[in-house]
Amino acid sequence: MWFSINNANELDSPSLLIYKERVQKNIEQMISIAGSAERLFTHVKTNKMPEIVKMMLAAGITKFKCATIAEAEMVAIAGGKHALISHQLVGPKIERLVKLRQKYPDVFFASLIDSAEIADVHNDIFGQNKLVSDVFLDVNNGMNRSGHELNDQILDLYKKLSNLSHLKVHGLHVYDGHLRASDFNERKKECDAGFVDVKHFLEAIEAAGLLKPIVIAGGTPAFTSHALRDETYCSPGTCVLWDWGYGDKLSEQNFEYAALILTRVISKPKHGIITVDMGHKAVAAENPIDKRIRFLNLENYELLGQSEEHGVIAVKDWDSIKVGDVIYGVPYHVCPTVNLYDEAYIVENEEVKETWQVLGRKRKISI
Repeated sequence: MWFSINNANELDSPSLLIYKERVQKNIEQMISIAGSAERLFTHVKTNKMPEIVKMMLAAGITKFKCATIAEAEMVAIAGGKHALISHQLVGPKIERLVKLRQKYPDVFFASLIDSAEIADVHNDIFGQNKLVSDVFLDVNNGMNRSGHELNDQILDLYKKLSNLSHLKVHGLHVYDGHLRASDFNERKKECDAGFVDVKHFLEAIEAAGLLKPIVIAGGTPAFTSHALRDETYCSPGTCVLWDWGYGDKLSEQNFEYAALILTRVISKPKHGIITVDMGHKAVAAENPIDKRIRFLNLENYELLGQSEEHGVIAVKDWDSIKVGDVIYGVPYHVCPTVNLYDEAYIVENEEVKETWQVLGRKRKISI
């Protein structure tokens, strides 16, 4: 079994396992799908580890997308020089972005804008600090989570962003994470349909005499669709570690599970029932109980319930299972699962010899 660890008896549980060789293969596969490392804005929200960012840098990936200021600082700590924070920063976060720029002056940090009012605030604060705020216009092409609608006002907003003295707009951010059809052809059709108005907007920008914007599009589900689109940057994230949810749904994406949860049997309270030390503090619990973890070395089971530190499982082979047995599981949703751990055990050649800090899970590192 590829996931078995020779020195598992030395590892505490529950714990996060990262299989380094598989991470490397997934990075190479991402680059292969994109056609080149240059086309990737890999999202670090999935892995949150400087060492994995360093692996991507070594493979030629130089641009990263982040969900938080802490993740952007983590990229800088790892040696990355180009990070887009994929949020519209408001309140104290604008000042934090200024401080981030000041601490790492050789790193390109950008953020998203979809509001004229917030653009003015960025312009004022960055102007007071004699800096220019690098931004991308966040475009809502159907997900309805953030971004400006593709209506008759969006061109005026782009013109405004282009004319503010302490703000520089570099292009468009178009996230269509709501398009998750299992069939690739159906998903591609939906992605292409959702991109028609984006193309019209790009034509309008150029017709207005403005510089041609770069476009960063999609996440992991749309990766294989947008990779076929000329002059579009792709921003997958989950691919680096992969998970059960996307593994079953996105069959055309041949990535490998590279992050597992190690748990142990801690009780057999009743015939047919075992309990493991994997409660909902150990694996992402935002989905129903049947979509949280898939055990790889356990058969004929059903996860019945979880509390904070316990997972209760119905099993058919109750007599063959012993208290203390190690069970390996792949999360349904790896991104928030990684965020539950301060550190990960790194598996290489079937052994763990080091741990990596999940540094990006912090809300604040130094800024």
